[in-house]
Amino acid sequence: MSTEDPAFGDREPQNMSREELARVADEFGDTQVVSKPPKWPVAGTKAEKRSERLAALLFALSALSAIAFVVTFSVWPQAYVSPFDNGYIWYKLYTPVVGSTFAIAVLSLGVGMIAYIRRFFPDEVSVQQRHDGPSGELARKTLAAQYREAGDDVGIPRRSLIMRLALSAGGLFGVAAGVLAIGPFVRQPWKGGGQAALWITGWKPLNGETVYLRLKTSVTGEIVRLRPEDMKPGAMMTVFPFRESDRGNEELLVAAEHASDSPVMLIRLPPGTPVHKRPGQENFNYGDYYAFSKVCTHLGCPASLYDSQNHISLCPCHQSEFLITDSAKPVFGPATRALPQLPITVNNEGLFVARGDFIEPIGPAFWEIRSRQG
Repeated sequence: MSTEDPAFGDREPQNMSREELARVADEFGDTQVVSKPPKWPVAGTKAEKRSERLAALLFALSALSAIAFVVTFSVWPQAYVSPFDNGYIWYKLYTPVVGSTFAIAVLSLGVGMIAYIRRFFPDEVSVQQRHDGPSGELARKTLAAQYREAGDDVGIPRRSLIMRLALSAGGLFGVAAGVLAIGPFVRQPWKGGGQAALWITGWKPLNGETVYLRLKTSVTGEIVRLRPEDMKPGAMMTVFPFRESDRGNEELLVAAEHASDSPVMLIRLPPGTPVHKRPGQENFNYGDYYAFSKVCTHLGCPASLYDSQNHISLCPCHQSEFLITDSAKPVFGPATRALPQLPITVNNEGLFVARGDFIEPIGPAFWEIRSRQG
């Protein structure tokens, strides 16, 4: 292909050197390179070698951290362990290790790129005239030559160690990000069928033993069971499951308090408050007393900022609001599923007890869960 453009003269673009194409690209872009001094006028100095080692070290650290993240995320034990059981330290370290390895991978990769740019990119000063409309065909063809020339200017082709480490760090970080994105979908939440951890909570009756509504106090191991007269109209209390077989067993009592699906809001509505109940859950309440999971169905934060005047439970994390008088249906914010309701009653001792476990999963919604609402 020939061209009559004066920038090429009588030469074919395919017969021009890369330097000539890059110079022609500047002319097509109406760009004037005022100055472009090399970053390292004398190659191979000790200062240049130190800069190379710094960039290589950062990229290597990013790659190793990405590998550590993938291994930790995949094989580190993450199931809840009581503070009194073996393996508790490993359980407590899971989140810090996963977070720190991913953070180091991101930070090292970013700092390594910044360090390389600052220490090896020439301080070019150029002036380009502004033009409206798209670039011409020849300008687009010569753009690649500019990029290749820029690569030569920063010494990428001759710094093979840094280039390999940078590519490895970028690739491994991509793998780590992919594992982070798809990892939660790999685990099987339905393992165990009807007894899967997703379906069962600490409120499930075991061996016919009564499950009481217990109020947590500042005294470890103290048992405070609730009665209807303990609450005034408009009050809300957070309660946890308690069985008489747990009494005196501090380990089991602490485990019930720490279980992510245990916290329940016990709410007493003012007498005569109109309430809409979900089909099949008409008898889950006891008079004006209603019990709902405290775990927000958006991302699992505690949705327990209770507005007694408007009967709304607010999640402070992302502002989801649940209307208690409409079966804790979400009325604002990102949550799309109502808070699960715990069936409660009062036994012959006058104490609140659970009539059974929740009939739907606790916590964030996903595509297989729908609220059982009318």
